[in-house]
Amino acid sequence: MLTALTVLFVSFGLALGISLATIHIYMATLHRALQLFWLVGCLAMIWIGVTQDQPLAIAIYNNPLNLLGVGWIFVALTGVYFKEAFCFNHWETKILTTIVPLLLLGHWLSWLPLEIEQGLLAVWASLFLIYAIRKLMKPIPPDIGDKSVFAYLHSGQQLPQS
Repeated sequence: MLTALTVLFVSFGLALGISLATIHIYMATLHRALQLFWLVGCLAMIWIGVTQDQPLAIAIYNNPLNLLGVGWIFVALTGVYFKEAFCFNHWETKILTTIVPLLLLGHWLSWLPLEIEQGLLAVWASLFLIYAIRKLMKPIPPDIGDKSVFAYLHSGQQLPQS
């Protein structure tokens, strides 16, 4: 069943995939791991969407075990938050790096009361909006990094030892 929430969730998944294809992470292994996590989560999202009679978001919410599959999308998202917190020292991404796993694990393990889940979700949405607005206003050169490092890494040469 296709609902507006399902369309939004699928759109979010696609947007994250595009971000992970274009984001600059100097540690290639980490970059590939985040892309793999995203892919696993998207495959689980498709499987849940096809096999469940409920809309996608409801099927995930009502059966927290489904988070074992789609949760990998949020692992990838948390990796992006962590990267942004580490590279740019953004306060909101430091909080998001903690809130996302806390909220998802809390729901999966059923140890967060509904009111706490709702509050954390509101904080998540608010901080994600702050993050997105900040990214829109950020000058391009500092955000994309030094592309010469990527050219050097792709050349197959070893980085000099200090």
